[in-house]
Amino acid sequence: MRIIPCIFAILFILGTLTSCESESEMPEETNQPDGDGNGGEPDNEPISAVDTHGLLQTSGNKIVDKNNKVVQLRGMSLFWSQWMGQYYTKETVGWLKEDWKCNIVRAAMGVEDNDGYLSNKEVEKQKVFTVIDAAIAEGIYVIVDWHSHHAEDYLNEAKTFFSEIAQKYGNQPNIIYEIYNKPLNVSWVEVLKPYHEQVISEIRKHDPDNLIICGTRNWSQDVDEVIGNKISDNNVAYTFHYYAATHKESLRDKVQNALDNAIPVFVTEYGVSEASGDGSIDVSEAQTWWNFLEQNKISWCNWSIADKEELSAALKPGASGSGGWTEDLLTVSGKMVRDEIKAKNPEY
Repeated sequence: MRIIPCIFAILFILGTLTSCESESEMPEETNQPDGDGNGGEPDNEPISAVDTHGLLQTSGNKIVDKNNKVVQLRGMSLFWSQWMGQYYTKETVGWLKEDWKCNIVRAAMGVEDNDGYLSNKEVEKQKVFTVIDAAIAEGIYVIVDWHSHHAEDYLNEAKTFFSEIAQKYGNQPNIIYEIYNKPLNVSWVEVLKPYHEQVISEIRKHDPDNLIICGTRNWSQDVDEVIGNKISDNNVAYTFHYYAATHKESLRDKVQNALDNAIPVFVTEYGVSEASGDGSIDVSEAQTWWNFLEQNKISWCNWSIADKEELSAALKPGASGSGGWTEDLLTVSGKMVRDEIKAKNPEY
């Protein structure tokens, strides 16, 4: 009869040993905080476009990010700064990022026309600074655009302006310099390339590595003329502009020729209307262009955030500069472009 108590004693000892062994295999409990630094749940807040991609570089005919992955940005251009300054606000930039899902905006510094930079430097610069600061705060990219048709006539002014931008913001990966928006029918070799080289030299004194975009001849359409005559800088792309109801297959052929010859292209301005900004909207051709840009991973900004009474404007007259636009305040173009951006851009 003493056998049974012995069996129970043996089982108790084995159970105790097993329990101790299990506890010794458990990781030690620590008081280290989780990802949010507060000891709670990990921080799952989405990071921004700039956090994700960082400094942009050209590689062959593409633009790549800090991880050498191809990037395609999609966003909106503001209108000439001196004529639509009400949209050069942090609220507009915030709304374009939050509601439209833009990962890039473009500040179009009006240069030589009425009340532009040449006659009103400090006021116009502050508008651009406001947009840049807002883009940095929102974690999106910002093109600083020298919006001119005759920039070669104002070389020293361009050098001074971009030198100031580079000194003030050149340490931020958000910044992209567009140093000549839309040249007219002037020589790439004799006029435009020398202009670009001098402005680039001024920028590189203060900012050695951010992306620079250079305008091309004939309203930034003859991007194929760069073939065999690229600018000697490690991080330059070339501007191409189109308006879908006017520009069709022949201009896509020009872009394709440039791409086939390792020319990186950036569409800093386009519209779904005619080149006048008005006339008609070509829905089919707009989609053909979007498909082409998607296929070739070409980044773009649509023209424009403005409430001007023309078809290329994204907003109807009276739309506020503080964002919050409901669909009834968007034009046909505005709705088309917003839908395209929201369908293609990742959310942050």
